[in-house]
Amino acid sequence: MKTKFQAVNFSATADLKEFSERKTLKLHQFYSRIIEIDLKLTNLNHSDRVNKEAELLVSIPGDDISVRKICKSFEEAVDSVSDTAVRLLKRKKEKMRA
Repeated sequence: MKTKFQAVNFSATADLKEFSERKTLKLHQFYSRIIEIDLKLTNLNHSDRVNKEAELLVSIPGDDISVRKICKSFEEAVDSVSDTAVRLLKRKKEKMRA
């Protein structure tokens, strides 16, 4: 499983990279056939306080799962996209069993 991390319009701190790595690696325990995880964090250029975007693309055989959220902080955005991806991966796994 490969993991890609990309920061757009800002430079990511080591703590943010480590936090993002931990959250994305947890996805593997819910779905073991993940090929690649691509996480892209973007600092949007508008004056709203809610301007941190996280986009997560999980490549699995047959389909890709894409989740995008905009929040107040990058940590909140990463947490939100990983929770949504876990829910979608669980649903995908249940469909495969049926």
